[in-house]
Amino acid sequence: MSNVCREIITLQLGHYSNFVGTHWWNLQDASLSYDPDTSQGEIQSDVLFREGQTLGGHVTHTPRLIAMDLKGSLRTLRQEGSLYDASEEASAVTWEGSLMMHEETPAEKNPFLEDLDRLDRGQTLAEDDLCSQPRRSAAAVSLDVNSQLARLQKAYRLEGSVRVWSDFLRLHLHPRSISVIHQFNHDGEAHRLEAFGQGEALLQGPVLEQLEDKLHFFVEECDYLQGFQVLCDLANGFAGLGSKVTEMLQDSYGGRGILTWGLAPVSHPDSTPMRELYHQLNCTLGTVSMASHSSFFCPLTLRGGLGRRPSAPPAFPYLNYDPSLWYHSSSVLALALDALTLPYRLHRDSVPMWQMADSLAVSGRKVVAAYGAVPLPMMQGSSLPDALTACTEALPWKPLSACPEPDNGRLYGQWATLKGYEGQRLTSSLAPGTRPPTPLHSLNRGEDVLEYYIRTFYPSSPLALQLVSSPSKLTPPFPRIFTPSLGAQGFLQSQPPPRGSPAPVVSSAPVMTSLQSSTSLGSWLAEMHRGASTLDICRVAPSFLSQGPEMADYREALEELRLLSRCYRDDSMIHSSSEESDDY
Repeated sequence: MSNVCREIITLQLGHYSNFVGTHWWNLQDASLSYDPDTSQGEIQSDVLFREGQTLGGHVTHTPRLIAMDLKGSLRTLRQEGSLYDASEEASAVTWEGSLMMHEETPAEKNPFLEDLDRLDRGQTLAEDDLCSQPRRSAAAVSLDVNSQLARLQKAYRLEGSVRVWSDFLRLHLHPRSISVIHQFNHDGEAHRLEAFGQGEALLQGPVLEQLEDKLHFFVEECDYLQGFQVLCDLANGFAGLGSKVTEMLQDSYGGRGILTWGLAPVSHPDSTPMRELYHQLNCTLGTVSMASHSSFFCPLTLRGGLGRRPSAPPAFPYLNYDPSLWYHSSSVLALALDALTLPYRLHRDSVPMWQMADSLAVSGRKVVAAYGAVPLPMMQGSSLPDALTACTEALPWKPLSACPEPDNGRLYGQWATLKGYEGQRLTSSLAPGTRPPTPLHSLNRGEDVLEYYIRTFYPSSPLALQLVSSPSKLTPPFPRIFTPSLGAQGFLQSQPPPRGSPAPVVSSAPVMTSLQSSTSLGSWLAEMHRGASTLDICRVAPSFLSQGPEMADYREALEELRLLSRCYRDDSMIHSSSEESDDY
C-alpha cells in the first residue's frame, strides 16, 4: 500500500487563505511533471491533482480544490474557468422587444496574466524572456504552458498590480472549484463578512447545497481518500463558516484526516479599532471551534500575535519582504506550507494525515504551532552538518503561528521537515583519519544529523523527521523577496555578486519547518482566553453577537478555550503560582 495514491481534497475559505493557497498551488504546478517517464519523483502529485480531458481530447491536471470567496473577489478570473470551454456558437435571439445594453469596462490584466493568455492561445513567448534550455516543438509547447512558465525569466513586478489572488494564479482550475458567496461583498463598506456569527449562518440553503455538490464530485472519484486540508481565514467571518465546514466534514467523513490551517494576514488595509476587536474575537472563536472539529488545527500567520497589539512580524535573515503586502506574506507562508504538508504527499514513506495528526494531537491537544527557516542558511557546496553547526546557539526557524518556542518548557511532540537540499551533502566528507570537528560531522545519515541537532535543544521529546531533496520551484509569479547573498538554488554564496551586476534570480530554496505541540501553546491559548474574557462584549461590541452566537454559546466557547489551554500544562510546573494556575 506504500505506493497507493491516497487522495486529498483541499478547501480554501476566505480571501487571504486563497492568497496563500494560490502561491501554494503555483508551487505544486511548477513541480508537476506531465511526462509519465519522469513523474515518479519524491512527491506524489496525484495526491493533490486529478486527471481530466478537455473537449479537444487534451489531458489536463487540475487541483482537487474547493475555493470559497465573496462577490467581487475574482476580477478577471471566470468562476467556471476556461479549461473545458465548448466551442462558441451563436445563440438564436428570440426576444423581439426593446433591448437596453449596459457596457462595463473589464478589469485590466497585469503583464503576467497577459502572458498566460498568450500561452493559452498557443502563442510562444519572446526568446528574450526564456532561459536557454532545449526547445520543444511549437505544438508541444502550445499544449504545455508549464514548460514555458518554468523557463520564463521575465522580472514581473506585481506588487503594485495584485489586488486579488487570481491576479497571480498560474494554473487552470476545474469548473467545480470556485464557489462565490453572493450575500457579502469583497470590496466596499456594505455587506461585509466581518463577524463569526455571520459566517456560521452562511452554511445553509444554496451555500450548503453548492458545497455538498462540489464535495461529492471530488470525493466520489477518489479511490483512497485520506482526508481534507482546510485553509481558512481566521480574522473575519470565514472563521465561523470554517467552523461549520469542519464540523460537517467531521460528521460526514468520520475517520478521514482533517488538517485545518487558520490563516491571518499581518494587517488589513481598511482596519479600524472596532474591526481589530472583531478580528480578535473571530480568531478566538475560530481557534476553539475549528480545533474541536479537526484532526489538528494550526494557526499560520506572520503577525506577531492575534490580539489587538501584536509584536513585530518575524524577521527572516535572507528575505526582503514587506509584511503588509498580502502578495509577499502569503508567499512566505505558502513556501513553508509546502514543507509542512510533505509527510502525507510522498511516493515512498508517506505518512497518512490521520497518523501525522495523532502523533501531535495527543490527550486533547489539537492546536499545534508551526515554525520555519525560510530559507535554511546553507553555504553552496557545504554539508548539512556545516549548516547546522552555524546555528548552535538557537534553532534557525522563526514562529509562523504567532506562538513563541518553548523556553525551558516541555515539547509533547514535533514533526520536522527539511526540503530542498538537492546538490548538497547531508553528511560530512572528512578524509580518513580526520577528527570530526563536531559530533554532527561524525554521523553517517542525514536523518541522524538532523535528529542529533534538534535533540540538543529538546533531548527527550518525541520527534518525527522527513527529509526530501526536491526543492520548491520558485517560478514566476513568485515574488523576488530573497537577498542578493543567495545564489540561484537558494544557497549562500561565498562571494557576493560583483558591484553593479544583477543578483541571481532565486529559482529554489532549502526550507526547514517544524510542527510542535508544547507548553508554549498553553500559555498562548491562555493569553487568548484572557484577552477575550476581560472584554465586556455587550458594551464594546454589541453588534458582534447580533447574528450569533448567543451569549451562552459565547461563554461556553471561552470555557472550552480555558480548558484547552490547561491540556498543555507541564505537570512539573503546575504549582509555580496560584495566580497562573487560575488562568492557565
